[in-house]
Amino acid sequence: MTGEIEQDELNEQFLRILQEDDVLSAREFLNQQNISDVAVLIDEFPEYEAKIISNMSIHRASSVFKILDLSSQKSIIQSLPPYKTAELLNELPADDRTSFLEELPSEVVKELIRLLDPEERKITLALLGYPEGSVGRLMTPDYIAVQVDWTMSEVLDHIREEGKHSETIDVIYVVNDKGEFVDDIRIREILLSPPDREIGDAIDNRFITLKVTDDQEVANQIFKMNNRVALPVVDDKNILLGIVTIDDVLWVANEEFSEDMQKMGGTEALNEPYLEIPLMKLFKKRAIWLIVLFLGEMLTATAMGYFEDEIAKAVVLALFVPLIISSGGNSGSQASTLIIQAMAVGEVTLSDWWRVLRREILSGLMLGSILGLIGFFRIVAWNSIFHTYGDHTALIGITVGVSLVGVVLWGTITGSMLPIALKKLGADPATSSAPFVATLVDVTGLLIYFSMAFIFMKDILS
Repeated sequence: MTGEIEQDELNEQFLRILQEDDVLSAREFLNQQNISDVAVLIDEFPEYEAKIISNMSIHRASSVFKILDLSSQKSIIQSLPPYKTAELLNELPADDRTSFLEELPSEVVKELIRLLDPEERKITLALLGYPEGSVGRLMTPDYIAVQVDWTMSEVLDHIREEGKHSETIDVIYVVNDKGEFVDDIRIREILLSPPDREIGDAIDNRFITLKVTDDQEVANQIFKMNNRVALPVVDDKNILLGIVTIDDVLWVANEEFSEDMQKMGGTEALNEPYLEIPLMKLFKKRAIWLIVLFLGEMLTATAMGYFEDEIAKAVVLALFVPLIISSGGNSGSQASTLIIQAMAVGEVTLSDWWRVLRREILSGLMLGSILGLIGFFRIVAWNSIFHTYGDHTALIGITVGVSLVGVVLWGTITGSMLPIALKKLGADPATSSAPFVATLVDVTGLLIYFSMAFIFMKDILS
């Protein structure tokens, strides 16, 4: 509640300054706020977003700009005059600038790159030259590198000269005279070492590097497994090219999570905020999956038609079709969601498929047995009260109970193995979404159900 009151006061103060039309007061006010508070102001007053950015010092404006969502960034760039856009883009860290530009149409990117200073343009083109989704697109060339034979005193002098241009000085990177990566060393070690001690005597060779062509998900996993704020990026010849910082990886993780959630919900990844994406584009992304799922569900109708005669002889069997296919779909959706999540955080790899299969077989049998028993006793109890199912209640109960065991078992196996199979084939496991698995299990569930009916109710159906 306190935070809401403070934000309301901030909003009122901001509007009051705007009404006074005092540029100096506006600049002073905005430069005194936390960048997160200024970002909230932009969200609250999008009509003033360009004015807010224009009235801040360029360094703070770039700090605010890089934490805004893409739609706000685009709007601001479109509203700013060319000289201010050039100022802002040149001030942005190279990795944040690249992240923004890669989301824009190529013709817009060309125009914006022309606004960059020669050195910044060279850096940006180099980063954009790496494959989309690679570590190269994430890295920044703004880091502190020192020679392996420098003394601590020389290192500290270099940090004082170049530190203000670096993304971080928590970790210093050590290279040889060829630019090859040797090791990294924390600033703490440098500060606590004697001034005449050489860097080469302080390094421990316990380092972790990223390849410039690695997938960004690889970087995400490595950061999770290691307590690092930044990691060096090298090429195939071990030349140090840049560093990736934890804040960039967190943004990637958030984007990956959003994409996976959308895919698991049975739609293509939107890649844009929901309220900003054009309606026709949203329609296309949702329609494709709905059509695929609809065609899959039509197989269910085909299967029902195949067993039409059997259903006519024992109409009561049709009553339990929704129960059977929903149980299989639910168990499959559960399994696929668990496995996709486990694969996303590195808990399950392709080599674990047999362990996963064994666990899911046991889980499927136990879960199916519980549902089967509940289904059997429900049918028997319901018939004893309402006499709904006639003279063959026990056979119907057994058929439904055993079918539930088989359908749930099949659902868990399908749901758990499909993401692993897709990963093996090079596809995104998240595309094995809950709706997709449910649709797949629906058809096979009917086959299992009516096969059990043939076995246990053969005399009735013949």
